[in-house]
Amino acid sequence: MNRRNFLTLTGTFTGGMLVLPSFLHAFGEQSNLVIGEQCLVFVQLNGGNDGLNTFIPYEDPLYYDFRAKIALNKDIVVGKNKGMAFHPALKDFAQMQQNGDLSVIQNVGYPEPVRSHFRSQEIWQTAVDSNKYINEGWLGRYLDLQCHDHQPTAGINLDAIDNLALKGLEPNVITVKDPDRFKIKSNKEDDAKLSDNPQLDFVRKIANSVVEGSDDIQNALKQSKTEISYPKTGLSKNLEWIARLVKGNLNSKVYYTSLGGFDTHDNQLSIHERKLTELNDALFSFYTDLKQAQLLQNVTIVVFSEFGRRVKDNGSGTDHGTAAPMFIIGGNNKGTILGNNPNLADLDNGDLKHQIDFRSVYASLLQQKMGFDYSKIGIKNKPVSGLF
Repeated sequence: MNRRNFLTLTGTFTGGMLVLPSFLHAFGEQSNLVIGEQCLVFVQLNGGNDGLNTFIPYEDPLYYDFRAKIALNKDIVVGKNKGMAFHPALKDFAQMQQNGDLSVIQNVGYPEPVRSHFRSQEIWQTAVDSNKYINEGWLGRYLDLQCHDHQPTAGINLDAIDNLALKGLEPNVITVKDPDRFKIKSNKEDDAKLSDNPQLDFVRKIANSVVEGSDDIQNALKQSKTEISYPKTGLSKNLEWIARLVKGNLNSKVYYTSLGGFDTHDNQLSIHERKLTELNDALFSFYTDLKQAQLLQNVTIVVFSEFGRRVKDNGSGTDHGTAAPMFIIGGNNKGTILGNNPNLADLDNGDLKHQIDFRSVYASLLQQKMGFDYSKIGIKNKPVSGLF
């Protein structure tokens, strides 16, 4: 069997029960990945979130000139700070910033931006230039170098599909839709003898590690419980699971999940408000849960989208644009605003010019939170200063 095809079969679970032959238990135990106490949690906003209507330059008259149909009135925005403020649906983002636990990084993007959803997501997930293509994600490459052997739960992807950012040469990540149902049993009727075939032995070793990954997840869930009430949404449920895995000492270094629905070409005001409300409520519950467990300083939450929207509205929404803000929550960040306010008087063909390369943010996360030399995975950008 092709090595990568096998990893796809064994490393990805979208819920339900998987039964494996008992011979796959033949190899020894894997040691847990333990590198300090820090972990990263990524929340990817799929579709291209409108940054200008998320963190709003409410004092800039050009904002209202360009967005006659969708501008947010300065009387309803919240958390006003240095000419910027949050969408009213993000009232708890404003509270987290007031608490000193949320930083905003302004005008994040990359040179020669691409407006294709798929391609721009791929650029963010691989951290390469927009004219280059590779098969491994930036977090997958990081985990390849951090894990002495393949560690099935070094990264956890809460989703129904794999994420390129986490793809590496070794299966250090498990994709799971429902951790409560992620249970793997051995089937004694399928016993088989060990082989001298290195490829077959490799297959057995990988499958055995996935069995152990299932056990580790179930053990972490048993050792933790939800201390607060989360909203009844998909993102909230994923973050609730992540909180339980963190509190249950799974020792994963990376958690990843996503929220779709941000491609707001039409009817933006109502759609965007609904999506931002879901984001706000889920993240604030997660934040509160971690804070009560005294774990917020160990968890750095990263919220981003593949691109922002055009500065000028199209009458009822916005089309694909370029730069947008990123949000960093927890991890002892400095709770500040980094970068200049969006310059609506100096556009690039109607788009915001990026000021901070997203790979500089990655470099900061790897260096300052994970104690890792970002240049080892090909990132050449210097870290953002003043984030942590």
